[in-house]
This record gives sequence, structure tokens and C-alpha cells, in this order.
Amino acid sequence: MKGLAGKVALVTGGSSGIGLAAARELGRAGAKVALVGRGRERGEAAERALREEGVEALYVQADMGRSEDVKRMVEAVVGRWDRLDVAVNNAALGDMLLAPLTELPEEEFDRVLGVDLKGVWLCMKYEIPAMLKGGRGAIVNVSSINGLAGTPMGSAYTAAKHGMHGLSKTAAMEFGRQGIRVNVVCPGAHRTPMLEAMFEKITPGEPRKAEEQYYLPRIPMGRIGEPEECGKAIAWLLSEEASYVNGCVMTVDGGIMAGL
Repeated sequence: MKGLAGKVALVTGGSSGIGLAAARELGRAGAKVALVGRGRERGEAAERALREEGVEALYVQADMGRSEDVKRMVEAVVGRWDRLDVAVNNAALGDMLLAPLTELPEEEFDRVLGVDLKGVWLCMKYEIPAMLKGGRGAIVNVSSINGLAGTPMGSAYTAAKHGMHGLSKTAAMEFGRQGIRVNVVCPGAHRTPMLEAMFEKITPGEPRKAEEQYYLPRIPMGRIGEPEECGKAIAWLLSEEASYVNGCVMTVDGGIMAGL
């Protein structure tokens, strides 16, 4: 990817799934990559894996629902490499309660929005000033196709993702003239630990049944995506090849949303 060599990248939720795939693509393009996540063991394993592939990587433990953690995360990256050029805000809760909105506890609604929406705001709040010091930057906020339509049993998650789009477009408008681009990627079904856990929730003990009955019939391409396929789209949006793309909401979903 053009223009990523030597850049400093930050990827939240970067220790597995789409986050790790994006981090790997950025590393292959020559970027230095900070992986951020709550689980130290998994984060350090991801750091080691990238280092073995020749990527200059750093794991930072942080919780996107805690403002002090987000601020410290950015400080750690800038402290290590003296700059921040690009960021992927991918962290999201994977253990959501599935329930009709009338039965969803208030504390659960607040918990989900606290990470999936407020966490993205916090990330940009601290990432953008760091990027401005270098004169330019690019951010990709990772949403979901659930941010483009309603989602039965997932009101908090859906509200957070819809909100992320407005937040991202606002940031794109506010900082575009200062050299900061902000875009959104909406993945569909990709074979990640989060999706596998969702399969298990839908049809306990028979995860493939959920895939075959509820997911594959909706996907025009007839298959679940691989994390790398979304990772490449994210890396492209962060690269100079997408230098005039700002405020965009891109679907990477095998065509699910094409019919809606």
C-alpha cells in the first residue's frame, strides 16, 4: 500500500480477528504497529507473531471504556515512536446480551455504548491531536453492517454503530482541512472469534447450523469473509491510494447490503 512505509499505526482490538488482520496488512506495508487490547496474554501473543513476521510491533494494554486508558494508549505510542500517523478504531464488546430492547437492562445499554461508541469518540479525541502535530493523518473506525440497518435483539450494538457513522463524518468535516481523513468500514460476516461466539449463541452446540441457516442465505457471494479481506480494505483507506477519500462509509460484506 502506497505511503504506509515508516508510518506509525495504532490498532485497537488489534489482537485478533479483523483488528489483527488490519495490523498485519499495515505491517506488511512497512508501518510500525501498536496493538491495543484488554487481554494481555492474547495481545502479547499477537505482538510476538507480528515481530516474527518482521513487523516492528508493540502491545499496549488498555480498555476503550476508560478515558484514562485511551489517553495513556496514545501517549504510549507517541512515547515509543514520537508520532502517530494512522489509526484503526476497531475495539468492540464481544459479550453483548441479546434481548428485545424493552427487556435490555439500562446498565447493559450503557456498557455497550460506553465502549462501542464513546470509546471511538475517546480514541479520536486523543489520536487526532497527536496526528495534527505531524501535519496529517488517517483514521478508520470499524463499524458493522448493523450500523446500516435495524438489528433485532441487538438494540444497543446497533445504536452504537449508527452513532459511530455520524461521529466519524463529523470528524471528517471538522479536520479534513487540517490533513486528517476519517472513514468507516462496515464489515459483514467475517470468520472471527466474535462471529463464532455469535453462532454459538444462536444455535448452542451447533454453530455451523447458525452459519448455514441465518448467514449464508443472506450473502450473495455465498460464503463467510476472511478477516484479511476486511484488513486489506482498511489498509487501503489508510494509504495514500485513498488520499481523496474522506467521510466514507464502506461496506465489506460480500454484497449483503446491496439488496437492502
